[in-house]
Amino acid sequence: MPVLNDVTHVRDAVLSLLDQDYTGPFEVTLALGPSIDGTTELVEEMASVDPRIRVVENEVGSTPAGLNIAIRASQYPVVIRVDAHSVLPADYARIAVETLERTGADNVGGVMDAQGESPFQKAVARAYGTKIGLGGTPLHVGGPEGRAETVYLGCFRMDSLVRVGLFDEGIKRGQDWELNRRIRDLGGTVWFTPRLRVVYRPRPSLARLARQMVSTGLWRGELARRFPAANGIRYFAPPVMVVGVVLGLLLGVAGVATMPAGTAPWLLLGFVAPAAYLLIVAVATVAVTRPDGFRAGLWFLVVLPCIHFCWGIGFLLGYLKLTDNITAHTGRHP
Repeated sequence: MPVLNDVTHVRDAVLSLLDQDYTGPFEVTLALGPSIDGTTELVEEMASVDPRIRVVENEVGSTPAGLNIAIRASQYPVVIRVDAHSVLPADYARIAVETLERTGADNVGGVMDAQGESPFQKAVARAYGTKIGLGGTPLHVGGPEGRAETVYLGCFRMDSLVRVGLFDEGIKRGQDWELNRRIRDLGGTVWFTPRLRVVYRPRPSLARLARQMVSTGLWRGELARRFPAANGIRYFAPPVMVVGVVLGLLLGVAGVATMPAGTAPWLLLGFVAPAAYLLIVAVATVAVTRPDGFRAGLWFLVVLPCIHFCWGIGFLLGYLKLTDNITAHTGRHP
C-alpha cells in the first residue's frame, strides 16, 4: 500500500487488511511517502503494536514508486496491491488467492465499490458507478467473471510482476492499466471476478475531486497517445464533449454580440451544445440519485460536470503532450 497524506483513511484501510480470514502467513507493507498531515506518526504507531505491519520509506512519494519499493521489500510469492482509500472485506485475500490458483491468471481483481459517507461523497460514488459518470466499466459496476483488460487493484503472482518489470514509475496515474497491458502483451492473463469487491472512499471535497480528475485524465491522455491501439473510443468521449460545449458556448456568445448588426444569427445555434449537456446532467441526476437523498442529488449536479470537464481537460493536456509542464503538480499520490 502506497501512503501519502492519508491520515483520514489509512487506519481503516490497514485494519481491514489485518482482519483478513486468509489462513496462510502474510504481511502488510506500507510504502510511506513524505506526509505532512500526521500520516507518518499514525503509521509508525500502528506498526509498533502489530509485527505484521512493515513500513518502508518512499522518498519519491509517487504511487508507482511506492508500489515498487513495497513489492521489492515483500517476501511472499503473492502480492496484493491495496489503496489507502480502500477497505477490503475480510474474505478478499482468501478469494483472490483461490481465484489466482484456480484460473492460473497472473493478476486477479474485482470491483471498486465506491461508497460515500457525506452527501457529497455519495454523489461522487454514484457518478463513479454509472455509465454517465466513469463509463460503467466492470471494475466500477461489476460484470461476468473472465479475462479483462484491467481490474481494480489486483492480486499478482510475484514472478509475473518481476517478469514484466514491475510498475512503470514514469507513469503517475493509470499505472495499473499500463502494467496489465504489459502482462497481456507477454501472453499473461488478467482476470476479473465480481466476487472481489473493495469499498472505496471518494475524495471528500470538490477541490480534491477536481485535482484527482485532472490528474487522472492527464495521464489517461498520455497513455492514449503512447499506446493508441490499446485504447477504446470511450476514453475520447469526455474531451470531445468538453470541446463541443466550449465551442458551442463561444459561438453562442458571438451570436449574441452580433445580434444588433444581424450579420450572423446562426451563431446562436451554438447554445444548443451547452443546453443539451445541461439537460443530460439534469436527467441523469433525476434518474440515478433517488436512493441517495435530496442533498446528494444536488451535489450530483455539480459533481458530474466536475468529473467530465476536469477529466476531459486533463486528457487533452496529456494527449497534446503538455504533461511535462504540470507533472510536478499532479504526479504524487493525492
